[in-house]
Amino acid sequence: MTRFASRLALAAMAPTLMASAAAAQEASIDQKINDAFAGATGWFVNFIFSPFPGTSFPWIVAWLVVAATVFTIYFGFIQFRGFGHSIALVKGDYSDPDDAGEVSHFQALATALSGTVGLGNIAGVAVAVGIGGPGATFWMILAGLMGMASKFTECTLGVKYRNEYPDGTVSGGPMYYLTKGFAERGLPGGKILAVMFSVFCILGAFGGGNMFQANQAHQALTGVLGEFPGYITGVIFAIVVFVVIVGGLKSIASVTEKVVPFMAAIYVGSALIILIMNANMIGWAFGQIFAGAFTGLGVAGGMVGALIQGFKRAAFSNEAGVGSAAIAHSAVRTKEPVTEGFVSLLEPFIDTVVICTMTALVIIITQQLVIDEATGIYLLNEAGTAIRTVGDTSGVGLTAAAFGSAFSWFPTILAIAVILFAFSTMISWSYYGLKAWTYLFGEGKAKEITFKVIFCIFVIIGASASLGPVIDFSDAAIFAMAVVNVFGLYFLMPIVKREVDSYLSRLKTGEIKKFTH
Repeated sequence: MTRFASRLALAAMAPTLMASAAAAQEASIDQKINDAFAGATGWFVNFIFSPFPGTSFPWIVAWLVVAATVFTIYFGFIQFRGFGHSIALVKGDYSDPDDAGEVSHFQALATALSGTVGLGNIAGVAVAVGIGGPGATFWMILAGLMGMASKFTECTLGVKYRNEYPDGTVSGGPMYYLTKGFAERGLPGGKILAVMFSVFCILGAFGGGNMFQANQAHQALTGVLGEFPGYITGVIFAIVVFVVIVGGLKSIASVTEKVVPFMAAIYVGSALIILIMNANMIGWAFGQIFAGAFTGLGVAGGMVGALIQGFKRAAFSNEAGVGSAAIAHSAVRTKEPVTEGFVSLLEPFIDTVVICTMTALVIIITQQLVIDEATGIYLLNEAGTAIRTVGDTSGVGLTAAAFGSAFSWFPTILAIAVILFAFSTMISWSYYGLKAWTYLFGEGKAKEITFKVIFCIFVIIGASASLGPVIDFSDAAIFAMAVVNVFGLYFLMPIVKREVDSYLSRLKTGEIKKFTH
């Protein structure tokens, strides 16, 4: 009887034991893959994100900020001089539907914004303010304003050197202007730079622009619906993404022009409500921002800590100088390349100066969030006493805690926003990766479908697995794009200068007129 009972017990436990063994084996396999990948690529990740000796300032951030400063001065603060004209172009005041290209100025801007507005605006800002203090916001805004000149430069070149095909489609971006622009100036190495950029772009598209987004979307869903297998999220996302991207850029643009304003309205609307509820504290909050920018009110490094956190958040959020947005902007309908340069400079303004700043203001005003790199994040009560830990210094939990202090229902709204951000980022980066793919392997429907199927497979992988080293590597690949792109921009900016001077002189004399719709 005892033996029989034991057999029954073992039989009943068998599925559980087998499942546990399988899970342990799967975890072991995942860990082995992670370890192997980290061992092979860790040097590259460490190189891209390494700080200057004796500091915590990543050299890649300095690379982008210095470039933005150079372009700002070289083009005579074009982001301020041309801001009003940028708005007119987005409204369609100078748009001729018969011009070559696939999408309108607004659709190009929406597609590019959908690739940059995302988790960096939601979670990254909370980390910057928590560690660097309110002053990090000042440096973040400054870096965002200067980054507008970088976007202007790369997107003007993107349109100028794009390929236009008989079927009306276009291909553009750094890989094209590096090749053609360098050849035009009689400079060597353009083709090599273009190939390097394309490889990094494909890797970045699969990882940071895809797997990471799917992974965060699944985490957001489980936070609302409870735990369930990641592959379910992955399959659903993969199907929806494929349906959108198989239709090409026009299909992507038609989705992003609806999704981007909607998701921005959800997030910015919630922030505005909190700010209106605390309108009497907005002046005080800006006072904290300006005071902290030069004296330091955070836990790390005073003024230098605030500067590092602000510059880092701006660079990682708006991607000015990375070159990715130039791929989307290249498809615009226009015969004047510089017009899309003007439109694109709005992107860092919306992403960093508006959305990131609103997030920072909410966090500063609620005074609910304190970050200690050693011990985690705490919510404070009115007496300033820590009442509960809300997580580590990454992910969307940070901003959910700050906003949730005003609205108990905000974490649910945030989950919806994260899903929309993740979806829009994936479809934009699918286009970036596709154009890099076709640059390397040639145009054609079969080659495009091959890339799109592979991209959707990576959606499922990203939602299903924890692939930390892969994500780290792909993030590093995205910023390696910036190394190649900015290097090329320094050699090509005289070409942009000629385009700007010609366009503005014709605009001033009335040769360029508003288009009557």
